[in-house]
Amino acid sequence: MKVVAFNGSPRKEGNTSRLIGHVLEELEKEGIETEMIQLGGSAIRGCTACMKCFDKKDKRCVIENDIINECIEKMIEADGIIIATPTYFADLSAETKALVERAGFVGKANGELFKRKVGAAVVAVRRAGGIHAFDSINHFFTISEMIIPGSSYWNVGIGLTPGDVESDGEGMQTMETLGKNMAWLMEKIRD
Repeated sequence: MKVVAFNGSPRKEGNTSRLIGHVLEELEKEGIETEMIQLGGSAIRGCTACMKCFDKKDKRCVIENDIINECIEKMIEADGIIIATPTYFADLSAETKALVERAGFVGKANGELFKRKVGAAVVAVRRAGGIHAFDSINHFFTISEMIIPGSSYWNVGIGLTPGDVESDGEGMQTMETLGKNMAWLMEKIRD
């Protein structure tokens, strides 16, 4: 089994990446292959509502000058998907939102490409707004007919400067529990 994680933060080694790392570590302990894709900081645009993905049905977005189609391919191949974002003005980073919009449309246009895959949202926050970002990602998972594992709390870690989330004991425990629950759920689905 494989899980692909998307880091929506432009800080490659920032708090969002560290949170993802804790989840991936637990998945790897269970023998699940993992991969993290650096999404944040890339030149990515949102959906243009051209609806070409519904005409072509080729599992691709017609916008070809960024990494979104590569991300969609990774999502199709994976059994589990983690979408992670920092909290920007109580919402997703622009790159994360673009992935959600475009992958969501391509998935719908091609017969629910992500149906019954396991999806987990991970959010880094400085102070507030993280639950809205968490909900936004989970809305993508539910409308894509994916299955969301729970954890011991919402999948949010608190910190400002890179590395601060490591001091959020409850946040770190939440990520570890999420990894364990995600691995368990993926195993049950496979059986």
